Amino acid sequence: MQTAGFPQLVESLLTLVFIYYVIKFLARLFLPTIAKKVVEKATEQFKEQQRNQTTSKNDTLKTDKPKETKKVGEYVDFEEID
Repeated sequence: MQTAGFPQLVESLLTLVFIYYVIKFLARLFLPTIAKKVVEKATEQFKEQQRNQTTSKNDTLKTDKPKETKKVGEYVDFEEID
């Protein structure tokens, strides 16, 4: 079994630091674009949902109007008796 020496340790640490900075650079480069797309998509879905909700609300208002059929009781025609 071989043990790692000091040069291999330094090489591994430098590799990890290099990978960290590459990921950091790429994140700064692409993250704003990705975040902008996500926000635009969420805004579009919200507007679509609002349109659907407004449309369905208008439809229910049109169909839920009660008809004027008030049934209070039976109509009885009274005649005066002299």
